Amino acid sequence: MKKTRLIMAGGFLGAGKTTLLWDAAKRLMAEGKRVGLVTNDQAPELVDTHILLCDGLKVAEVSGSCFCCNFNGFIDAIKNLRTDIIADVIIAEPVGSCTDLSATIINPMKQFYGTELTISPLTVLADPSRLRSILKNGDGGLHEDAAYIYRKQLEEADMILITKTDMLTKEETDQILADTKQAFPTAKVMAISTSAGVGVDEWLQDVCSSEEAGIKLLDIDYDRYAHGEAVLGWLNGTLHLADKNICWDDVLKKITSALTTAITAEALRVGHVKLIMECGKDFAVTNLTGADNQTTFRGKAGVADEARLIVNARVETSPEHLDELVMNALVDALPINCQEEVLAWRYLQPGRPNPTYRFSMTT
Repeated sequence: MKKTRLIMAGGFLGAGKTTLLWDAAKRLMAEGKRVGLVTNDQAPELVDTHILLCDGLKVAEVSGSCFCCNFNGFIDAIKNLRTDIIADVIIAEPVGSCTDLSATIINPMKQFYGTELTISPLTVLADPSRLRSILKNGDGGLHEDAAYIYRKQLEEADMILITKTDMLTKEETDQILADTKQAFPTAKVMAISTSAGVGVDEWLQDVCSSEEAGIKLLDIDYDRYAHGEAVLGWLNGTLHLADKNICWDDVLKKITSALTTAITAEALRVGHVKLIMECGKDFAVTNLTGADNQTTFRGKAGVADEARLIVNARVETSPEHLDELVMNALVDALPINCQEEVLAWRYLQPGRPNPTYRFSMTT
């Protein structure tokens, strides 16, 4: 079997990784390439996976731990995509709070699977709303140890993509590009806007033509790294909802608004909150991200008698309190006669990272 190109696109929670994966996969497929995607999270029932599946893409999910702590699971997902669709390109999205990928993923893969995979430069996405603060030695609206993870992600990147630049002026984009290049001089820095279609082709051209990957190994404090992940409560839940002739887009907006109001009232720091409402093949998605709690809505679930709601929330509070906030938002926002069935529900704090491999030298 011919070699498959593997593209790793990391970056902190809310940076726009899934949107980029979707757009990049569509562009590559339009060129006649067979493309597979791998998503990753500490728990199953990922909004990201369902978004991609709803769009007809071939997706493998590695859940329950990050790629580095479940290296063999990640390899199995890659092998399955290589077999199932004979993938030309696989794009992998690691957990947003993960770092140290060069030592724990990229260099081990280069050594053990270099005959099967062509590894692209490690790409790290950065949302300008957090990046501005980080570049000024701020916390980006995060706990100081979560901000530490953010900085380490940028430090090890082969390529840094500044995302969502459609929300910036040209002068603001030029300034943040210059500041990022100065702070991380060994990385190639680019600005993109997936929604505006700007910069994605240029990024794909670069990552699909280079094999210079994982060239920087981090000096990282794993105690601080572990605490930076553990300050966030994580919740993944799936509900089946039923009521007569309901506009589920309105329901989704009400749930998001109620949850945003509760989080803002307590001044809780948000990694991200994602919700998807599915009605058959139709779906709508809301996102709450960034240092300033930006909320976005896209898609259309439509009017129907039933729907499926998936909630993924990463918020700086205890898992138990996060569960309470989400439950209260559902009580406030769901129609009074709506019937609810819990299909899956899990809330947790991530455990200490324990990589399968951690190389001390590049390969």
